Amino acid sequence: MTVQRPLTVSASSAGLAGRVQVPGDKSISHRSLMFATLAHGTTRISGLLEGEDVLCTAGALRQLGARIMRDEKCWLVEGCGIGQLKEPQDVLDMGNSGTAARLLAGLLATHPIVSVMTGDSSLRSRPMGRVTVPLSETGARFVTRQGQRLPLTVEGTGKGKPLHYRLPVASAQVKSAVLLAGLNCHGETVVEEPILSRDHTENMLRHFGVDVRVDPLEGGGRRIAITGPVTLQARDVIVPGDPSSASFPLVAALLVPESDIVIEGVGLNPLRTGLFVSLKEMGAHLDILNERVEGGESVGDLRVKAGTLRGITVPPDRVPSMIDEYPILAVACAFAEGESRLQGLAELRVKESDRLASTVALLEANGANVRVEGDDLIIHGQERLLGGGHVKSHMDHRLAMSAIVLGLAAKRPVSIDDTAFIETSFPGFVDLMNHLGAGIPA
Repeated sequence: MTVQRPLTVSASSAGLAGRVQVPGDKSISHRSLMFATLAHGTTRISGLLEGEDVLCTAGALRQLGARIMRDEKCWLVEGCGIGQLKEPQDVLDMGNSGTAARLLAGLLATHPIVSVMTGDSSLRSRPMGRVTVPLSETGARFVTRQGQRLPLTVEGTGKGKPLHYRLPVASAQVKSAVLLAGLNCHGETVVEEPILSRDHTENMLRHFGVDVRVDPLEGGGRRIAITGPVTLQARDVIVPGDPSSASFPLVAALLVPESDIVIEGVGLNPLRTGLFVSLKEMGAHLDILNERVEGGESVGDLRVKAGTLRGITVPPDRVPSMIDEYPILAVACAFAEGESRLQGLAELRVKESDRLASTVALLEANGANVRVEGDDLIIHGQERLLGGGHVKSHMDHRLAMSAIVLGLAAKRPVSIDDTAFIETSFPGFVDLMNHLGAGIPA
């Protein structure tokens, strides 16, 4: 059981400075473990995020037959191959990760085993129907609690029907679940996405030797297809720094006067960099240095300097590329000159918490002028937010980190009811920020 950790954060007494590396990308970490499990041979994974969510994924995959070990330099995964997963002896605990639970549902759907997934209280409150409904068409059977919530029983099929599925909304999780199910089906599995979502699954499938065919859709979007059953071959993976994790020291450096930092080795996949684009539009001093490609993903170093930000309108078509970064973007907007309008945020209502409502509460508690119109968030910025509020994190790590960043730049100290869940996505966050000079109580 996680022990609650309240925290009070005061404004940084000096600018942030130094060079840091953020933990490995969580989305890529989950996928690297899953694809290595399905591969023949041993995969070496460097830079894996060692947060609670990813460790839960590793534990679940061990139960399904993978051998997963850590040495001094990297993680080693001896895969068992497509179609060779074994039935787990116990419930699969996915912790706080909706990504891991939904992707694993796709993987389990087309293997002839019975398994049960659960998670913490936050994950158990999140609906799974967006993956179980399409995956049921493979022939798999899913049993959930009322509201299509975890715990989830999966009765997989060994003769899965390949799917042809058009995404109703942009979702890398649903797309990935369908593609994972298709790996063990005979025939072509197709996903059509009218609006582009993260393509880490497609990139990593190619890295492991799978023929992934991507074609443009008439009117926009993409058609992604694979023909199964496939064979994955073990490949070494270098996990880049998580752009979502980088967003917190990045915005802190923009807001704390006299700051000048470098964040090394951050993933720059163009379908993940909506926050960077938005901050640049706000006038942020943000430069990309030493850009390169590692393991099929673009990577670079971010240099960030404090400066004045201005309000902007963020269009709804940018949501898929920054879905997890809206709370910290909202904090940046609260310190910007003028009005900001963040459009099309319906998806935030079904994250770890109702992130839209929680973000509004976070800002209002600290003196911000903010309102919601439909699915849009409107923020009237001010040069320096008053602060002094008490923030309820709702077991949401990104809200807790956003509140910490707000506290570093506000006039009065900000208190957070619980920061323990930060470890699920960003182990060592406080230590990293203090290395830059934040002065957060340890």
